[in-house]
Amino acid sequence: MSGGEVAGLLVAVFWAILVSFLAVVLVRLAQTLRAATRLVTDVTERAVPLLTEASDTVRSAQSQLSRVDAIAADVQEVTANASALSSTVSTAFGGPLVKVAAFGYGVRRALARKDGTPRPGRTVVGRSVPAARRTGRAGRTGRAGKD
Repeated sequence: MSGGEVAGLLVAVFWAILVSFLAVVLVRLAQTLRAATRLVTDVTERAVPLLTEASDTVRSAQSQLSRVDAIAADVQEVTANASALSSTVSTAFGGPLVKVAAFGYGVRRALARKDGTPRPGRTVVGRSVPAARRTGRAGRTGRAGKD
């Protein structure tokens, strides 16, 4: 065997190893692609029903939100009506009630003065408060009227 034949034999062995290695790589790549294809198929089969259910849920939520919106509009209208009614009642009865209360107070005070009983101080829960205590100067000595 000559040097050329040995070199040709080494190249042939090298090519055989290289082809074997590439064959193994291609087989593993084919297996990976098959597994990826199965995975995508499974995900698609499971995702379609999930998307259908999500679509149904969104439609149901939209229906409920439209109902809530109608209820909120009705509540807003009722609130506006109650506010208008409150201001109307306050306007219609508030002024006359204050006048009636003031008149009743005046009548009671006039009747109390008519009886002849002098009222030196204001009455607080059934007892008279002296004038010195009302001004906050009770018990002070020396400087009259100065703080």
